[in-house]
Amino acid sequence: MDQVGADARDADPRLRPPSLFLALSEFRAWQEFGASMTFAPLLMAAPRGDGHTVLVLPGFMASDASTRLLRAFLRMQGYNAVGWELGRNTGGFYRMREILRARLAKLHHQAGHKIALVGWSLGGVFARDLALSMPDAVRSVITLGSPFAGDISATNARKLYEEVTGEKPTDARPQDLRALGGDLGLPTSSIYSRYDGVVHWRTSLTHENDHTENIEIAFASHLGLGGHPAALWAIADRLAQNEGEFTPFRRGGPFALAYFQREPK
Repeated sequence: MDQVGADARDADPRLRPPSLFLALSEFRAWQEFGASMTFAPLLMAAPRGDGHTVLVLPGFMASDASTRLLRAFLRMQGYNAVGWELGRNTGGFYRMREILRARLAKLHHQAGHKIALVGWSLGGVFARDLALSMPDAVRSVITLGSPFAGDISATNARKLYEEVTGEKPTDARPQDLRALGGDLGLPTSSIYSRYDGVVHWRTSLTHENDHTENIEIAFASHLGLGGHPAALWAIADRLAQNEGEFTPFRRGGPFALAYFQREPK
């Protein structure tokens, strides 16, 4: 498999946040959520699950309410999709670490099987950290517009994050940052958009290998990525893989035109 994303994310160690134009165009999110409702009959044809538990982690300053549509869709597709049940995600990488580990450990014990993690934005960063620290409890990881690689401070939410958490994105220990952007050692899919108006898309790129991939959604927003019909289809498709198995995402189905397949530049 090609090392898609490797050169792109390493080419410029100092990235700028998305442009003002992209930031202001985030209103697209409402259209993306609406599109999922419109295309609901098509989404019902997405690959179905085997009933395993999926923990969905919301983005910064969001709560389980933001992932309600995503979780409802996954439940209809046969998964036991659950929210993080921790209120609003006010960040704090190390503050949240033990809390999330306890949440995952409880779910793992209750389910009796490994848990799939789906994290949106900062929730995806948390998901990757959980996979690194508790690999025996994690089945797979899917991130949505998550800034885990390269210059993670290249985000339009940086000032708000610093004000709310009292920390900077780069306050994390260098070894932790390197690990977050590295190989998780299990099936991993990073769903992103070059038109993300909150985080620089390069920070969402992972090094591809035989169990790791990047999936680009054309023209998608950051705030609507978790409700975009093409993203929902891709998530269902990735979760439907047998435990311990991985095949690259096949860019087909009713939303095939929404999946870009090109070398990031």
